[in-house]
Amino acid sequence: MSNQVIDINEKPSSGQLITLSFQHMFAMFGSTILVPQLVGLSPAIALLTSGIATIIFLIVTQFKVPAYLGSSFAFIAPMLLVSGGLDPEGAAVNPGNAMIGAMAVGLVYGIVSLLIYKTGYKWIMKILPAVVVGPVIMVIGLGLAGVAVDMAMNISVEQVNSDTGQTELVKQYSGWHFSAALVTLFAAIFFNVFFKNILSAMPILLGLVVGYIYSAIIGIVDFTKVKEASWFAVPDFLIPGIHYEFNVTSTILLAMVPIVIVTISEHIGHQLVLGKIVERNYIKDPGLHRSILGDGLGTFVSALIGGPPKTTYGENIGVLGITKVYSVYVIMGAAVIAILLSFFGKAMALVQTIPTAVLGGISILLFGIIASSGLRMVVENKVDFGQNRNMVIASVILVVGIGGAAIRFTEAFAIEGMALAAIVGVILNLILPGREKNIEEFK
Repeated sequence: MSNQVIDINEKPSSGQLITLSFQHMFAMFGSTILVPQLVGLSPAIALLTSGIATIIFLIVTQFKVPAYLGSSFAFIAPMLLVSGGLDPEGAAVNPGNAMIGAMAVGLVYGIVSLLIYKTGYKWIMKILPAVVVGPVIMVIGLGLAGVAVDMAMNISVEQVNSDTGQTELVKQYSGWHFSAALVTLFAAIFFNVFFKNILSAMPILLGLVVGYIYSAIIGIVDFTKVKEASWFAVPDFLIPGIHYEFNVTSTILLAMVPIVIVTISEHIGHQLVLGKIVERNYIKDPGLHRSILGDGLGTFVSALIGGPPKTTYGENIGVLGITKVYSVYVIMGAAVIAILLSFFGKAMALVQTIPTAVLGGISILLFGIIASSGLRMVVENKVDFGQNRNMVIASVILVVGIGGAAIRFTEAFAIEGMALAAIVGVILNLILPGREKNIEEFK
């Protein structure tokens, strides 16, 4: 499938390198800055850490895997949970908790990597078959559906409580804001469906741009932050022991770590797809243990300075398939550009002026795509729902996850939502009879 124009270890000319690197940067930009906006973190630090994590990944995988690492959507709900939600300004209440959880995720990646190095990778396929991972991915997308629609339709307004006399923030429907969400949504759909060139690989970014322009026209964009921002600005770092107390709790671990069940499977899927595009077997060389370790180290270092968890990006894999340019120099170039851009104060301030409705419109598509990708995994792996065990596993995962079921041991110790759904799915797959018939590698 390759027919490459530039192979993995070939170096393009300087002009090609800059142009192609910017293509990859634009492809990941929309999604990478969207996640921190949704969980109340700094878009600048997310961009900075995406570049750093990508460089770490390339080094760990011996410059053999041309993959870009961006912000992971799988951790949005658990990060909001452990950080205590968002304050009226849209910032996370306790972002340090999310960073501690992300560091724990990175450590778990390292442990899994070591186990794969020592024992091989077949065992992970056995405990994470498509019948478990597919429905859990669907839970991630559908569980966030209400968040996306609320962002798209409603705005927060101050209202005086008649009983207490205190001013409170309440949700209020806004037709103008919802129109901005719909324009954003349909623009992203248009670029994704009707274009077959490089533009089809960056519908999120282009949808945000169109939605932002429309929002500015109808007067719902506040440019104050851009006017006040300096041209050069250091990203908002979050360092443990300096900006927050490093206090690991069971609640943080139980909310964040079980999502690794999904993200590792997603990682394996990306390595298989990428391997088909560039005609390499990345499961064997440089090895699944190296790529998972690179992902884990990237996530750990990102969290150490205030960035969200990382994952290899399908958007950039799409760019590789379109351009037939597989050079790791180009991926490295995109990482360097992202790092430099994160210090561009005006640009980062502009990102922070994106209306919530625009983010909501793009989230409707993104969260739907996440849910649909779970369904796609089930279909492509030919999971037989004629077997009762498969029907039971998928049904329980979906209802437990979307319904928000929780097991509470104490006020501060609970397993809930998608984390509980993932754990229940793995357990059911291991204990129900007929498991041998379902052990297949992800497609």
